[in-house]
Amino acid sequence: MKYKSLMAGALMALSYGAVAAPEQPQYVSDWWHQSVNVVGSTHTRFGPQFNNDVYLEYEAFAKKDWFDFYGYLDLTNFFGVGNSNANGIFDHGSPMFMEIEPRFSIDKLTNTDLSFGPFKEWYFANNYIYDMGRNSDNRQNTWYMGLGTDIDTHSPVNLSLNVYAKYQWENYGAANENSWDGYRFKVKYFVPISSLWGGKLSYIGFTNFDWGSDLRDKSDASRTSNSIASSHVLSLVYDHWHYSFVARYFHNGGQWADGQELNFGNGNFEVKSTGWGYYAVVGYNF
Repeated sequence: MKYKSLMAGALMALSYGAVAAPEQPQYVSDWWHQSVNVVGSTHTRFGPQFNNDVYLEYEAFAKKDWFDFYGYLDLTNFFGVGNSNANGIFDHGSPMFMEIEPRFSIDKLTNTDLSFGPFKEWYFANNYIYDMGRNSDNRQNTWYMGLGTDIDTHSPVNLSLNVYAKYQWENYGAANENSWDGYRFKVKYFVPISSLWGGKLSYIGFTNFDWGSDLRDKSDASRTSNSIASSHVLSLVYDHWHYSFVARYFHNGGQWADGQELNFGNGNFEVKSTGWGYYAVVGYNF
């Protein structure tokens, strides 16, 4: 079973940081911003057991006309460093994990100004997650779809909100597969801090609130109908290189109930799906 998921929030600092840079060096594209990252993670809690991993990542973001995009693709356990729960591309685990967040501006597509109060622009918002896995029992395929907006904070702080309904295809063999199953509220914000050591230092927050799932009702007390993953990112960005440290708080990560006792064939263990996980990122923008 695959236990890593939903890294987009933790790494979004890299995207915003690149936008905030005062100089614009030469890149492959002037609107499709991309990077290659090495990510180290420890104590991530998207499953009932801790996951530690070092992996390679491709990341991209763009905002052009009516199109707003963020996404990444991970080659899990690429460097062969991690615990026994982190099998990946070279050791019979998942060959690939990806997440994309395309949003399409309703204002621009309809040529209508829908702004009012603090709401600057409205979007048809999506969040699609795919874990390729080696077979259907080790695969995730999830589509969140709904409405998004950008908020005018009257400050340098960027704030966006999205609310989605979720359709769940494959989910590592869980009881909520192939059904509409719950909702997600996503909040993202970017706070520029200052210049530091020749780069730009920023703080980014990214939180997913999931609720309304039938997973607990369809399975047992080891699963939950809600979960929270809240990322807090400190990012230092240069023209091409960027560095980030991420602290991420999980509550019932992956909809696993904290404190339950499970046995997957290697002895009993206590689920620790609530608490902090950490990431360190080094990347190159090109």
